[in-house]
Amino acid sequence: MKYGHFDDSAKEYVITRPDTPKSWSNYLGDTQYGALITNNAGGYSFYKSGGMGRFMRMRFNSVPMDQPGRYLYLYDKADGDFWSGSWQPVGKPLDQFKSVCRHGMGYTVITSNYKNIETETTYFVPQGKALELWSVKVSNKGTEKRSLRAFTYVEYAASWNAIDDLLNIQYVQYIASMKVVDGIIDHGTNVNIPSMPNNFKEKDQGRHTFQAIAGLEISGYDTDRESFLGPYRSYANPVSVSTGISGQSNAYGDNPCGSLSGDLNLNPGETIVFTVVMGIGEAGKEGLAARKEYSNPRKTAEELEKVKSHWHAKTQGFIAQTPDIELNSTLNVWGIYNALVTFNWSRAASLIYSGIDRDGLGYRDSVQDLLGVVHAIPLEVKKRLELMITGQTSEGGAMPVILPLSHNPGFEPLPGKSEYRSDDCLWLFNAIPAYIKETGDIQFLSKVLPYSDSGDDTVLRHMRRAIEFNLRLSGKHGFPCGLSADWNDSLKFGYDGESIFVSIQLRLALREYIDAADLSGLDPEASWAKTELEKLDQRLEKDAWDGEWFMRGYRADGMKFGSKESNEGQIYLNPQVWAVISGLATGERARKILDKVNERLATPYGLMLCDPPYTDSDYTIVRSQLFNPGLKENGGIFVHTQGWGVMAEAIAGNGTRAYEYLRAYLPAAFNEKAEIREIEPYVLCQSTHTKYSPKFGASRIPWLSGSATWTYFAISRYILGFQPEYDALVLDPCIPKDWKDISYTRKFRGHILEVIINNNKGVEKGVKLLRLDGEEIEENRIPYGKIFKSVKIEVVMG
Repeated sequence: MKYGHFDDSAKEYVITRPDTPKSWSNYLGDTQYGALITNNAGGYSFYKSGGMGRFMRMRFNSVPMDQPGRYLYLYDKADGDFWSGSWQPVGKPLDQFKSVCRHGMGYTVITSNYKNIETETTYFVPQGKALELWSVKVSNKGTEKRSLRAFTYVEYAASWNAIDDLLNIQYVQYIASMKVVDGIIDHGTNVNIPSMPNNFKEKDQGRHTFQAIAGLEISGYDTDRESFLGPYRSYANPVSVSTGISGQSNAYGDNPCGSLSGDLNLNPGETIVFTVVMGIGEAGKEGLAARKEYSNPRKTAEELEKVKSHWHAKTQGFIAQTPDIELNSTLNVWGIYNALVTFNWSRAASLIYSGIDRDGLGYRDSVQDLLGVVHAIPLEVKKRLELMITGQTSEGGAMPVILPLSHNPGFEPLPGKSEYRSDDCLWLFNAIPAYIKETGDIQFLSKVLPYSDSGDDTVLRHMRRAIEFNLRLSGKHGFPCGLSADWNDSLKFGYDGESIFVSIQLRLALREYIDAADLSGLDPEASWAKTELEKLDQRLEKDAWDGEWFMRGYRADGMKFGSKESNEGQIYLNPQVWAVISGLATGERARKILDKVNERLATPYGLMLCDPPYTDSDYTIVRSQLFNPGLKENGGIFVHTQGWGVMAEAIAGNGTRAYEYLRAYLPAAFNEKAEIREIEPYVLCQSTHTKYSPKFGASRIPWLSGSATWTYFAISRYILGFQPEYDALVLDPCIPKDWKDISYTRKFRGHILEVIINNNKGVEKGVKLLRLDGEEIEENRIPYGKIFKSVKIEVVMG
């Protein structure tokens, strides 16, 4: 079933049916002022933090899942009928009410038509502003004059602290103080104590937001939720709207809301334009200034164009044309946008992530999130990478979460022993080389940065400290211990059990450290790492290889996990694909491993994390058993890992299978069968139900996921084959053999490269030669000295 389509020329996804299986959402704003909005205008806004700065209320996992939101109601004075500018919350019959939602980059436009009244509302956050705008156009498409009344509505949080607002009701029902100043709503909390702008984490402080309308005379207001809605009513039929009369209420404690009303008298063919302005600050100060600033609709339109230009510019670093138009939409528009949004908000603010338990930057997730956006925002990536490196402790492990608003490198307390995770700092060996290879900033390795608790070191020494952490905390087989988790939060090998997946990650880390040490001219460092790598390879061959695949780990007493000897969880995806990615498995062994992955783990909707699922194992280690079979870590399709499967097959030269794996979970591939996946067909997600679930193919937790960065990385670097190295640009595509012609434009180190892939021979991998502005190069490496400002490269496969 199809609910919308991609409009790549406008860089939008257009939802033509509002009754989507789940609420399909979009992000507005930036890391100062952020917001979520759905195709039915649901969602919430927050300032700096989804957990500590959410000033619009959101009840997670409610029905519907996106209510409340940013609503515009219209009341017809002639007959008392009323509706909302979006289909929900009023929900008029769809044979009478038409709605189209256009989600764009940093903005959403919802257009509706009911009883010859067309409403178009554009929601966005102006660049660098701590406010949002709703640009509203109401048009009379009929032949008779219409007299309407418009009502805005948002439900405010009584406390910006999400935990208090949702759970500490005996406190928060006594702290809101609402008033209206010169027609502008002032939403105040804890107003009798001062504001503390330099101590954002302090939840008990005076705070204000405002709501104003520019371009429409205000006739009434409500700031008390119960007064606006009425007893035993809902957002579908508020008493103020159904009667057409605002209650002029001022909340004093209890539940604050914000509703302004104004009259619209429309002649046939007439359009009235006004702008709702909502933001941070007091009504009498910031509110008055904002209403004045956006009193001219031209100003609002100019700000919208700035938002579009800002986001569109970030997508221009890699523009491709392949035979797969849905892949093009992913790579050129939604894939990179998804990765950029995830870079901004990590796992801290969505319709699923409340910011209560995942506020800030989770270490392992946020380091990986850099990979998909390093070409688009290299300066921001460098800044974030430095921040994450300063979250490494002097012991070599990492703080589980970094709070950017309060992070104090050199003075943070050490995590407790039970908080360390074995994989955290090993992701630096993906991110640091990717940044340097993209930018050529080799000096980054010698930059001195502090540890989180005390002391400082060069970036290269930080890398060594990470390796030493895992070497030091090893078990009886010489493999790194799993600690509290080893990427898979549902495997608890602890300080005695060992993780073979992390051991294979460690292999990649040592390989990358050797290259970085060589680049820095530090032969003793490279020699040390080579010795450790040789010893690790011997241990992996002796105690990790299970005959047909690599195991997952050992319990302290030597019990094997991910082995043919296991009754459950016999084979895991991670060790197999990372064996290929790390270079541990090559040639025939790589082929054998990947064939087993295809045989045991591949499904029409993606690769399962393990097989078979757990129902009767040691649950003190295999916490996956908490989940139903076929869900999440218990044999589910964990979408974060799917890009790794694509990469491994591409490294092995299997272009057709790599593409098959990509298509199996690619969101856009489900656009015409959206009822299967249910969530947004334009963004990636965390997990998908497998064949062990009666909901096989259903996907959950969209937007904020490592799947965004790894999918983009896999497509751009391993399928299309654009691979920067320290000394040269490598072009090594791996594609289906029936793909003959591909082209893409890539911005790289100040150059614009036009790449054409010629596959007339119908191969899956292998470059016969390159033509660089007509000059033939009989290898697939271009030394950087040969790349000039604008270059045309033909890649001849064969």
